[in-house]
Amino acid sequence: MDAVRVALLREVLAGTEWLGATRRFAGTLRSSVVPHGGGLLLVGTAAYEPWHLAAHLVDEAAWSGTPELTPTLVRHRVLASDPAHLSTGLGRIEAARRGETLLVVAPDAPDGKLLTRVHDARRAGATVLALGSGDRDLAALAHDALAVPETPDLDLDTVQHLVSAAAGENALPEARGRRRLRDRLSRLADQLTSPPPARW
Repeated sequence: MDAVRVALLREVLAGTEWLGATRRFAGTLRSSVVPHGGGLLLVGTAAYEPWHLAAHLVDEAAWSGTPELTPTLVRHRVLASDPAHLSTGLGRIEAARRGETLLVVAPDAPDGKLLTRVHDARRAGATVLALGSGDRDLAALAHDALAVPETPDLDLDTVQHLVSAAAGENALPEARGRRRLRDRLSRLADQLTSPPPARW
């Protein structure tokens, strides 16, 4: 979803709780990965892989100049023929440590195997974030969670767009000292005209 569509989506949702909720959650995500130089692990459930969110976070990382937002997609099933960037299995969650962030996207209840791994990662010091149906067991393990009820107006896919866009926006470096208007405009033009990175 491009910036124009995200802007339109925000207009539609203006006056609802969702703009603030997604920006808050994105701020938590950003603040958990940027100070540690990255270490973002992204995992779904056995029935759902968050490919779409992974691709958007890669884009936002490039466009915002914040490589820390680039996730490692952790997959439930990895084939020997999969390329390297798609070959990270659930064992990576077991290796998660302090300074790393585990973002679990769960449109349905995660199975006990995944919950056990998430619990172990949290005990080892990883920050756990949850985005999805609001499963109570997962929410209890998470440091921060955003529950998305399925409604005709809003779904998990839409919220993922809002979260990834807000994470990129909020990650823009703050200006140090006074900068001339021309410098700021030049930087903005560079960002808007740079080509997007290759997709997954």
